[in-house]
Amino acid sequence: MLFGLPIWVFLCIVFIFISGYMAIRAMRAEHHLEQEHIEREGQVYLKRMEQEKERRGKRDAMMSE
Repeated sequence: MLFGLPIWVFLCIVFIFISGYMAIRAMRAEHHLEQEHIEREGQVYLKRMEQEKERRGKRDAMMSE
């Protein structure tokens, strides 16, 4: 008996804390991956916007000639 508790109760409490730690760690890792994905998608969007702006600029230049 540890602290007046049977060893299996103490182990269950320890495993609960370990499980909580692992869940928090997994949430942080998932959040990091989501942020990277959002950043990549944002870069793709900005690149498309720049390409569209260039395309429209060329079209307008050709029409004004």
